[in-house]
Formats: sequence, C-alpha cells, structure tokens
Amino acid sequence: MKTVLNVIWLVLSGFWLFLGYLLAGALLCITIIGIPFGIAAFRIGVYALWPFGYTTVERRDAGAPSCVGNVLWLILAGWWLALAHIFTGIALCVTIIGIPFGIANFKMIPISLLPLGRDIVRTDQPFAAR
Repeated sequence: MKTVLNVIWLVLSGFWLFLGYLLAGALLCITIIGIPFGIAAFRIGVYALWPFGYTTVERRDAGAPSCVGNVLWLILAGWWLALAHIFTGIALCVTIIGIPFGIANFKMIPISLLPLGRDIVRTDQPFAAR
C-alpha cells in the first residue's frame, strides 16, 4: 500500500516539492556556512519525494547549535518551503482522492520549518534511531 501511495504522491505533488527542496539546497550550498542547511534540504527533499512509510523523530543529542541553526533555517528557507506545503496541501484537499495527500503535506510543515535536530526513519522503527 505504501508503494501505491508513494507513486500517487510522486505524480500529484512529490516531484514538485522535491524540486523545491533541491533548489533551496543548491542555493544554500553556495556559501560554506550554508552547506549544513543545504544538506538538510536535500535530506528533506528525499523525504518529500517518498513520504509514506517514513516519519520524523527528534534527536535527543541535538543541542544549542541545532536551535540556532533552526532559527537561521526558518529565516532563510523554512518559510518558503512551508508555504509550498500549505499551498500544495490546500490544492490537494480540493478533491476527495487528494485529501490524504493534502494531510500528508500538512504533516510535513513542521520539518520544513525546523529540520535540524530531527531524523527521518521508517515508520516501523521510529525508536531505532535513538
């Protein structure tokens, strides 16, 4: 079932969100300081490409640098990526078939706003990363 959902997701919105994260990651990797943010954008981009069957968990060892990085991320790229998820989610919720995919888009907003200090893991192993 996850494969079917991921294929439908890819066609409806996953590919475009993936391209948005790639663009954000490429722009952030231009400077040396932005490379960690670019890597986070690429990581979330792969999650946006195939979200079903995966979830995010908070890393307990993430400290103050992740907090500072999240504030910078929020200013540099987080708002734009969260807006993309909001608009895509609203567009998908217009049809009955698209409602589950719109809800999946809304669930991706927190990681698009504050990605540092979180890991993407399989849904059957949410505590394995700890």
